[in-house]
Amino acid sequence: MPKVDRRIIKSQEAIKKALIELMAEKGFDAVTIQDIADRADVSRGTVYLHYVDKYDLLDKLIEEHIHEMKRICETTAEMEYDEANLPWFEYIESHYQFFSTMMASKGARHFRTRFHEFLMEEFKDEVNVKEGKNQGLNEDVILQFIVSSYVGIVEWWITNGMPYPPEVMAQQIGILLEQNL
Repeated sequence: MPKVDRRIIKSQEAIKKALIELMAEKGFDAVTIQDIADRADVSRGTVYLHYVDKYDLLDKLIEEHIHEMKRICETTAEMEYDEANLPWFEYIESHYQFFSTMMASKGARHFRTRFHEFLMEEFKDEVNVKEGKNQGLNEDVILQFIVSSYVGIVEWWITNGMPYPPEVMAQQIGILLEQNL
């Protein structure tokens, strides 16, 4: 495995942090590469060395978080819903600035769409319409209901300043998922 240059990682982290801060301040559309470079204390060339443009930077940042959430899902796959939700809400809490910016920014509709797609994929195997409480219901409708609810509750939790700790959210959402899946 090739050795990773810590300066490259440090520059990329500064660039990503700068984008989030600037989006929170003035929205994605108003952010320029020069703004990002200035905030990250790097040259425009350094930004372009790592990213094609600000859209590429945003896409890569979103995909990083989606990838990490997938990893969390993989590690919690065998757990009950309330236990499995805890690492999710802890992750969201620890990356509050990213998630609050993504949920609040008009330029981050792409994140909401990706988050929704990701959850559709994660929950699709949980829906059972052949037996039990959802027998005879439409699988697509149930899946949309669960995923839209999950995205909505995460959005509500973040935009309201996380009024409940991750443990409470995980438990409450776990109970609701258990009742509906």
